[in-house]
Amino acid sequence: MYDSFGTPHPRTVEPGEYPVWDEALALVNHDLSALLPGRGPLCLVALPAWPEESADDEHASEHVYVALPDGRWHGNDLPSAAGAEPGTALAAVAEAAQDTVLECLWQVWPVCTEHRLGMHPGQEDGQAVWRCAGGNDEREPGHVQAPVGKLEESYRSRRERRKQRKQNKQSKQNQGR
Repeated sequence: MYDSFGTPHPRTVEPGEYPVWDEALALVNHDLSALLPGRGPLCLVALPAWPEESADDEHASEHVYVALPDGRWHGNDLPSAAGAEPGTALAAVAEAAQDTVLECLWQVWPVCTEHRLGMHPGQEDGQAVWRCAGGNDEREPGHVQAPVGKLEESYRSRRERRKQRKQNKQSKQNQGR
């Protein structure tokens, strides 16, 4: 797993090695495929801990990252403590996925349909959510767009309402003729 300069090579994490992160990544991949089709699925990759870390911490075996299908990633590794609690793990995986997509693809994801701003993962009532900071006006406060893993539903309902409004407008125009 190391090259001739002592730099470690990442390995693809096999399904089941980190079950909580696997479940979290599946939900994040659902959001990614809904809004950026053809860009995923994201995967987990691991690098061995540096020798200095292993000497200091007997539990430091490897660092796990969220990566693009081609193995590229950006950002920090997933915190080992996040793997214990599903809500915390989901928020950590969502944040790592967002960092990777943004920095490797130069693509803001996900984007709030109302404000056209990039959203960020957060937690509300113990659930991982996509949160928008809101508009520039105090009348447009920040809000939760959707739980992580359910962005498609919030976007679809907005698209359907927009489509219905357009149909209603066309019907009124046709009736006026």
